[in-house]
Amino acid sequence: MFYRRKYYTVRSDFIEEFNKHFNKTNLPNQLKHGARLVGRWMKDNGNNTFEIFAIWEYDSYEDYKVIESKVRNDARHVQRVKDWYEKNGGKDYILENYISEVRDEALLSAVK
Repeated sequence: MFYRRKYYTVRSDFIEEFNKHFNKTNLPNQLKHGARLVGRWMKDNGNNTFEIFAIWEYDSYEDYKVIESKVRNDARHVQRVKDWYEKNGGKDYILENYISEVRDEALLSAVK
């Protein structure tokens, strides 16, 4: 198995819009192409930001690469994401004003 963690730090006043986008746009597209969501959590940092992270499971790293390629090349999905950014001021605006950190990390098992 291969696991990855997608992590964001998001301003509190944007959290509802960000979560709605995940649930309506990103999650269905990931699932459609074969990704498996283990879970998605958020934590209030107490400083007007939230940490949000999701754990995704794939059969292998090679499967992850195939699924990510399908996700990123799904023209309808790409357009929905572009439309969401534009509706909210544009990608640069969102990254400058609402999302201060994004990480996409491979996770290694600590259980033998």
